Amino acid sequence: MSNNSYCQAVFPNVLARSLWMWPFHCEFYFQRISSYFALVPLAGPNMAVRNVLVTGCSSGIGLALAVRLARDELKRFRVIATMRNLAKRQALEMQAGPVLEKTLEIKELDVTSEESIRHCVDSIPQRRVDVLVNNAGLGMIGPVESQSLTSMQHLFDANFFGLVRLVKEVFPDMKKRKQGHVVVMSSVLGLQGLLFNDIYSASKFAVEGFCESLALQALKFGVNISLIEPGPVITEFERKLYEEAANMDLSGLDKETLDIFQGFYMAYSKEVFTALGQSPEEVAEHTMKVITSDQPPFRYQTNSLYTPITTLKHADPSGNLPLNAFHQMIFQHDRLFKASLSLLKMLQWRKRRDMDYNKSP
Repeated sequence: MSNNSYCQAVFPNVLARSLWMWPFHCEFYFQRISSYFALVPLAGPNMAVRNVLVTGCSSGIGLALAVRLARDELKRFRVIATMRNLAKRQALEMQAGPVLEKTLEIKELDVTSEESIRHCVDSIPQRRVDVLVNNAGLGMIGPVESQSLTSMQHLFDANFFGLVRLVKEVFPDMKKRKQGHVVVMSSVLGLQGLLFNDIYSASKFAVEGFCESLALQALKFGVNISLIEPGPVITEFERKLYEEAANMDLSGLDKETLDIFQGFYMAYSKEVFTALGQSPEEVAEHTMKVITSDQPPFRYQTNSLYTPITTLKHADPSGNLPLNAFHQMIFQHDRLFKASLSLLKMLQWRKRRDMDYNKSP
């Protein structure tokens, strides 16, 4: 056996066995890279107020971010918080409280409709959108054989083409002003695929490719583009998504795939969310740092626990190393996988405890 063949056969197995150790190194690793890529806040309270258009604000990250921006202590933002269905505005109104109709206003916007987007942007004075936050989107999990093409197209219409429609509407004005910031809520699944997240991950890969290409042109015009890449986020949206997956029609599925989906993926999803999940407020706080940065990064992962996993993908140009390692970890070393989740739960608990301690007077 050649050295190359030996490495391909043996190293993924060794790596899979050692991956359970990566939770111990996540915080150290994140501290080292974050010091290098430190976000420098925009200077001075005398800056002009910026109009921030945020989509998908009826719940979750969009709601949390809209409220966080509107409650900015330096009053740097005027937030246009949008949603497809204004009948769902009550939660946002309650969270906004005294800033409603002062630094935050709620408007209707459906990212799947060019007319709706144009109507919303036209209603903003001088059509000035200084910061666009594309957050609206859909989720989908389950075996690809059990998903309809119609539902797949519907997801892409919101997740990918929704972003394209928004950019087409606001990007030309940003280029004319030689100023602007497009912030896109992507996902670590736009960098690394995940079992039974085939279509959702594909939509996020499309988003990442679109933004990476567009960023080259944007720089020429003084416009910044930033991809925010969370891992699991604990929201009502996610809960409903897994509820729907648990009730989906799997009658046409082969037994082995059914066992993997129900016996492994669905069984461990709750534990993964407990171990790795962030709150919408945590993601909003990270996004706030990107928006207020003097030199905003192109990519920004909100969850340091995912950084070693996404970094692993670039270790082998062939792609075989991470693929084989994750395959063996999931299907051959499931006990180590469970142990990793337990360690991650402990890290997340400690992280949240420290955050609560720092917030206390």
